[in-house]
Amino acid sequence: MNGPEIDLEVAPGLRLFVAHGRRQGRTRVTTDGSSTLGHVVESLGIPLTEAGELLVDGRPAPASHIPAARELVQVRPVTRPQHVPGAPLRFLLDVHLGTLARRLRLLGVDAAYESEDIGDPALAALSAKEKRVLLSRDRGLLHRREIWAGAYVYSDRPDEQLRDVLERFAPVLAPWTRCTACNGRLTDADKDSVGPHLEHGTRRSYDVFAQCVECGRVYWRGAHHARLEAIVAEAVRDFGPVAG
Repeated sequence: MNGPEIDLEVAPGLRLFVAHGRRQGRTRVTTDGSSTLGHVVESLGIPLTEAGELLVDGRPAPASHIPAARELVQVRPVTRPQHVPGAPLRFLLDVHLGTLARRLRLLGVDAAYESEDIGDPALAALSAKEKRVLLSRDRGLLHRREIWAGAYVYSDRPDEQLRDVLERFAPVLAPWTRCTACNGRLTDADKDSVGPHLEHGTRRSYDVFAQCVECGRVYWRGAHHARLEAIVAEAVRDFGPVAG
């Protein structure tokens, strides 16, 4: 670029996206004089999914603004909780976020997930088709124009990932209502009707069951239930509301 120079300040929480030389505070950026503010922000490495309010000389400006010489541009993070207009809040997770997908489903959050890598173009197209918020740690994927909405998952630890998503989007929780395997709805199941799907020891030891209406998987309060219950209890305590 060889055009007007602007000053840039990136909020601390967004500095991981920019080059190291721009992480200490205000820096000088040379623009081409015709690109929008949104394009300039993205060219520095910040996905627009992560950019909240854009300020030019202290005043809010749209992403379509053309920066002029000597303007001070400040990039703030997305306000939390983030409201996503236009459709019910639903998510789509990339292939690397399988544990997060299962935990969101455990809480009753609609979380589509592909266990095989279908590729960035297909993920972006599915986000647009089904109006789902695409969750990913792939910064390049979140730059794709065709995604309907998206969010960067900042941690690589499932516990922190879950807290991040719940804090950012504040979805209504409905624990124990979705299949953690396929995202389908669960319904109460009679022991006799699910008997053919159970081992003899399970039939003998448990009486309360649920079954997925989509894939037929059967659930009961088995050996791992205490660990799952702890995840649910923490999420409900810290990030309710819970569906009535």
